[in-house]
Amino acid sequence: MTSLLSAVGSASSQRGGALARAMAVGACLAVLGGCSLFGKEDKHPPAELKPITATLSVRQAWKAGVGKSGPYILQPTVADGKVYASSNGGKVVALEGASGRVLWKAETDVDLTTGPGSDGNVTAVAGEKGVIYAFDNTGKQIWKKQVNGEVLSTPLVGNGMVVVRTTDTRVLGLDAQNGDRRWIYQRSQAALNLRAGMGMVFAGDGIVMGFPGGKLGVLAPSNGVLRWESTVSYPKGVSEIERLNDVTGSPVVMGRQVCATTFQGRIACLELSNGQPQWARDFSSPAGLAQDETTLFASDERSVVHAFDRQNGNERWKDDQLQNRRLGIPTVVGRSVVVGDFEGYVHFLSRDDGQIVARMKTDGSAIGAAPVLAGQTLVVQTRDGDLYGYVPD
Repeated sequence: MTSLLSAVGSASSQRGGALARAMAVGACLAVLGGCSLFGKEDKHPPAELKPITATLSVRQAWKAGVGKSGPYILQPTVADGKVYASSNGGKVVALEGASGRVLWKAETDVDLTTGPGSDGNVTAVAGEKGVIYAFDNTGKQIWKKQVNGEVLSTPLVGNGMVVVRTTDTRVLGLDAQNGDRRWIYQRSQAALNLRAGMGMVFAGDGIVMGFPGGKLGVLAPSNGVLRWESTVSYPKGVSEIERLNDVTGSPVVMGRQVCATTFQGRIACLELSNGQPQWARDFSSPAGLAQDETTLFASDERSVVHAFDRQNGNERWKDDQLQNRRLGIPTVVGRSVVVGDFEGYVHFLSRDDGQIVARMKTDGSAIGAAPVLAGQTLVVQTRDGDLYGYVPD
């Protein structure tokens, strides 16, 4: 299984043990971004699921297949009510969100390492050795480019651009119509970083993204210039493993505020215009976070789900019913926080108190990607490549 950590430079014999542990941690995170860390898995078995009294009615509206994810977390995306998904084997599909009807299919000539990004007109996906493919709204391939670096983050598509980031900390702005490079932003690479997809989002006239070392920043879409950079969390500890401190998942933006969480660091909110910190508190999430108008939701390293007040960081509740179940990235749907686990269960937790209000069973394989909402339909992609459409009533 592909490790989710990357070591740079030569490792001395003294660091050999640390790097071995890094590979083990990476394997854990590759399974689903949340298994126990640093060799303690046997001491922390996953919680057994207890029967629940469902207070939310959820029905399965449809099921479709795209193909297995392999060692990657392939994140589906939604644009204009359509769902776009990919498989490690090279398939890309577009489906109608409400019915699951396949609108188009495409295939690439290399294995894929990311889910697709799309604005509804152009859909882009990354493959091995940094090959980027773009398709039009009928599934016809319109260009293919190579960016000479491994890509694990879903391409960001919009504003006439396809933005791609490599694991060696380069960010490239490509023309959406022909793939020509408009700009490149590059920064120094940490000695050790998570080889996980770091999400990017458009916010106003900027591109917000996290960086290794607990940094958050905004690039200008026109030329890739860094407008500001701020610190979400600072490395701690002595060894490189202990100091591993990367932003996980995608930053979330609402109004003038941007929030993010890190692995072995903190959860924090900042001023969107200049990166000025608003608040921060110690927290570690290997997956990422979700939000509604007033609250941030994230699971920690032990798959305990937390809810934080987005104005001041105060903890509103935490729920350990899913402890050590290797939870994936959460999504807010209606009055629920939805998250998948390593056995393919989809859990609906109340936004008010974290109690489980519904549970659905998929194909039994892990759910690492965030569920996505297409209109009224919640879409979940499993590691074995099944797509499920659920409608909460």
